[in-house]
Amino acid sequence: MSVIALGLNHTTAPLDLRGRFAFTPQQLAPALQGLRERLARALPEAALLSTCNRTELYVAAEQGQLPSLVAPALEWLAQHGRVSTEQLQAHSYVLAQPDAARHAFRVAAGLDSMVLGEPQILGQMKQAMRQADAAGTLGRTLHQLFQRSFAVAKDVRSSTEIGAHSISMAAAAVRLAGQLFEDLRDIRVLFVGAGEMIELVATHFAARAPRAMAIANRTLERGEKLAGRFGAQVLRLADLPQCLHEYDAVVSCTASSLPIIGLGAVKSALKARRHKPLFMVDLAVPRDIEAEVASLPDVYLYTVDDLSLLVQSAGQKRQAAVAQAEAIIDAGVQSFSHWLDQRATVPLIQALQAQADDWRQAEIARARKLLAKGADIDSVLEALSRGMAQKMLHGPLAELHASDGAQRLQMAQTVSRLFLRQRSRGPASDDQR
Repeated sequence: MSVIALGLNHTTAPLDLRGRFAFTPQQLAPALQGLRERLARALPEAALLSTCNRTELYVAAEQGQLPSLVAPALEWLAQHGRVSTEQLQAHSYVLAQPDAARHAFRVAAGLDSMVLGEPQILGQMKQAMRQADAAGTLGRTLHQLFQRSFAVAKDVRSSTEIGAHSISMAAAAVRLAGQLFEDLRDIRVLFVGAGEMIELVATHFAARAPRAMAIANRTLERGEKLAGRFGAQVLRLADLPQCLHEYDAVVSCTASSLPIIGLGAVKSALKARRHKPLFMVDLAVPRDIEAEVASLPDVYLYTVDDLSLLVQSAGQKRQAAVAQAEAIIDAGVQSFSHWLDQRATVPLIQALQAQADDWRQAEIARARKLLAKGADIDSVLEALSRGMAQKMLHGPLAELHASDGAQRLQMAQTVSRLFLRQRSRGPASDDQR
């Protein structure tokens, strides 16, 4: 058996396209059953992982089967998203073992997330495994893959500080907001501006799925384009004073030479909010938010310098944590690959055991017949042991006689390794016996 992973995520596809391939938890099991029917039961195992940032299909099958399953699986996924297979391929990836296992482990550990180390993905992967089990498409190989991914994620979190350090000022802003608000899914976030920094911060906030997001920009066209990526509302800058109170978090980064959010506007917003806390981040130089706003009792204002200090203090620890996490993941991949290799020999082992049992039964039956005829017990045991030895050696000796040249030398080395191991090591001690 081997594993492939195919899908698309926040690094390969825009939000609108990812949205086409989203599955609700209730849709996962029926979708997997439909996939198996589509492939005429050629697919032994499958699991679907679907979040706001990714849709991934994990498939396990005999190694020779897998290449023929990729194309129909992509076609099935493209049909679900109502796009052409070519369009899906342009924004998707197909990973084969061991890269498929490495990808699954990195996803579980939060190394492939918008926000480094975010923990929500682990629960989503557990849900994917449960739904695959409910659909009857999980199987032993994918069960092992997911269980090992959970173990690797746990090891990464307990052995490293991967979830404790921000990867950028944008992630630091999200981290600070998370310290103020109990659950970022309950807040409304306003972004002022539509440049690269706002896009980055919006990406990190979007990973936490806030209740609502809005983008206010001087140019509506650019604001609408960015809002379309995140499903956010679009506002005019002129409307800020009237709607500022509706938002729990405000992140601003424009090229304005003067502050665009003044002390009076924030005071009015706090009054309308009945002094509920307001989280504000000013990433602009010069400032977008008047410095005096920081003195208001219910405002938590951070500047680009504040966030820069957080990032610098976490930098070295972050790099060490990522390196440690990747080492843990590499070890997990090696362990899973070794398990797969061992699984590949299971049919051979079962066949050998069945053959040996047939020989044993045949020799026992012959021994019983001899005993029934009054044969001496010692002679019966001698015949039984000789019969078993002859049956075991017949195949190897026949192959030796039938081979010649280099093939015979190789066969002789194999037979020697299999049947003369104890002799080559010398007599066994009583403890070894």
